[in-house]
Amino acid sequence: MRAVVVTAEGVRVQEMPRPSPGPEDVLVRVRAATLNRADLGVAAGGAHGAMGGPGTILGLDFAGEVAAIGSAVTGVKVGDRVTASGSGGYAEYAVADIGRVQKVPDRNLSWEEAATLPVALATMHDAIVMNGRLAKGESVMILGASSGVGIMGMQIAKFMGASLVVGTSTDHDRRARLKEFGADVAVNTRDADWADQVLAATGGKGVNLVIDQISAATINAAMRCTAILGRIVNVGRLGGMKGEFDFDTHATRRISYIGVTHRTRSRDEIRAEYAAMRRDLWKAVEDGRFTIPIDRVFPLDQTVEALAHMKANKHFGKIVLSV
Repeated sequence: MRAVVVTAEGVRVQEMPRPSPGPEDVLVRVRAATLNRADLGVAAGGAHGAMGGPGTILGLDFAGEVAAIGSAVTGVKVGDRVTASGSGGYAEYAVADIGRVQKVPDRNLSWEEAATLPVALATMHDAIVMNGRLAKGESVMILGASSGVGIMGMQIAKFMGASLVVGTSTDHDRRARLKEFGADVAVNTRDADWADQVLAATGGKGVNLVIDQISAATINAAMRCTAILGRIVNVGRLGGMKGEFDFDTHATRRISYIGVTHRTRSRDEIRAEYAAMRRDLWKAVEDGRFTIPIDRVFPLDQTVEALAHMKANKHFGKIVLSV
């Protein structure tokens, strides 16, 4: 099969052995896969969890037809249209654990649209509902809201009962579109007074929950506009892995600061994450309540160009590979 592989000379499309499903796995004939920020680190040769290094096939979420199933798999059969997450999605065939496989909703979704769903839905449901403990009527801020995951996060927050959703983006055109996907207020974190803007939007109280995809560059201002007894869930670190941290603001506002990642989760923990997402959101997915715009579609042979497009950080929504 053709696959996008990390090599000593960089990312290459080359022939690789077709994977075989284990007893609880599903083999998918991939039709589309989407890019995620984690792919950039793996593509550069760094490790990301169990993945990384020469020989690694890139890709975290994908959609296609079931090509084969393991002996213990139930609920899907060969030929079913599915969307899934797992490793090695930038390839003609990929394997996913059955706990991370969902049938594509029967509403004429394209392969590209279906491939945008798994990681964004699971990541943001886990951050907002499970770790962020969002209660109906609370306010939410998504830092880095113009990414595919951020766009999904705003919609999930609204669906789960948030009274006010704040989204941030440093790009004027992308920021202008945030209200299409659930933001009540859109702010630019490059504005010197952006935290004051958030405080003003919340009557001076601050937001109850922050979903932080930026971290170091914005953490102190984010804490300043977090409500007393609010929560910050650290999902991403696009603004830096390390930085100054205002411990006094953290303590004064009695903020719960929560870190999340998939790198240290067991298979059972990830299965539980996906099960919780399906419980709360999948009926709404089937009804078409959630959508992520597709910024560009690249053929598999142009994966290097697709990764460069993501690294340039000029996209809005998801970048997709057609396989």
